[in-house]
Amino acid sequence: MTFAGSESVAEARDAARAFLTEVQAVHAIPVSERAMGLVLLVVSELVTNAHKYAPGPCLLDLEINDGAVEVSVWDTDPTLPVAQRPDPGRVGQHGLEIVIGACRSFEMRREPVGKRIMAAIALADDPGGNPAGRLM
Repeated sequence: MTFAGSESVAEARDAARAFLTEVQAVHAIPVSERAMGLVLLVVSELVTNAHKYAPGPCLLDLEINDGAVEVSVWDTDPTLPVAQRPDPGRVGQHGLEIVIGACRSFEMRREPVGKRIMAAIALADDPGGNPAGRLM
């Protein structure tokens, strides 16, 4: 899915919701409510940052792999974002730290043009109560 600067973040969320709904309906792969919410949050944060900080288009890819939704956002700016240190008094700019904390895995890398940010969200709730599905 390609989203140019003029398309809304809401359209990216709608595309992610439709993708996960199809995964459940057509492929019979269960997606927990938690996973649906986290994917929509991650898509919102990453696409918002791409629209805000990178000139030109961005590319949103969603894929199912190893029990997780892999969200990948490419944009034209090669500058890798830096998560701020936790600061409860800071207003705003908490998105990246929230995404990193909520995902099974998180990776950023420069590409020949721009950068790619990838996050994986477990599809099923962890029976041990670990919301991100991380190994501890």
